[in-house]
Amino acid sequence: MKTDTVATRGSGAVRRVLEAELRSARARGAQQPHVVDVGGGSGGWAVPLASAGCLVTVVEPNPNALATLRRRAEEEGVSGSITVIADDSDALGAHVAAGSADLVLAHGLLEVVDDPALVLTALAAAVKPGGAVSVLVANRHAAILQRALAGRLGEARELLAAESGVLGGGRETVLRRFDAEGLRAQLIAVGLEVTSLQGDGVVADFVPGGVREEDLAEFELAAASVPPLRDISSRLHVLAHRP
Repeated sequence: MKTDTVATRGSGAVRRVLEAELRSARARGAQQPHVVDVGGGSGGWAVPLASAGCLVTVVEPNPNALATLRRRAEEEGVSGSITVIADDSDALGAHVAAGSADLVLAHGLLEVVDDPALVLTALAAAVKPGGAVSVLVANRHAAILQRALAGRLGEARELLAAESGVLGGGRETVLRRFDAEGLRAQLIAVGLEVTSLQGDGVVADFVPGGVREEDLAEFELAAASVPPLRDISSRLHVLAHRP
């Protein structure tokens, strides 16, 4: 029997929120919730979601990532529950009917697209009324803090002043980073209601070796929603619902 447990190796805090959202979707009558994973890569979320009983559509342009996704799905026996669309996020509306998804994921996506506002508008259009959009992004404040603690104060000052939250001159692989309130405002601007805003990776990048993984995971879960700690986490996670 399928359950709402999403057995990924990612953040327990993010996983906990998504599992609760799957329970809500099933309570609304979606026995096999339709999840759209935009920029889903090699299936790090798609395969566990399919294993949890969801029908998953992955939108991803990278052929190497898709090859890995297909292999993982076959190994887990969930190939029939995953639909692959080999295209960019800009083409989401051409492949996914408006109002058809119970849950839309955009994890690690908004940092690299040309127009985040345009992509967020498409994500909001794809989800059903009552459904949710899950966004996971790099946190600009964490990037500043990490460089400062490493003694790279020049880079930290540059990031502090940069509106995009990235170093100039093509020195980074992302186009932008976000802060909590800026991310919240962008989701509200496309008509979504932010119902959860938490951190992902609050201290995991700083904890020395030898700490038990179970203890670290327990602390991360407890700290994820505490605003001062959330706001310096490596990533920010938002769940926003369509009214």
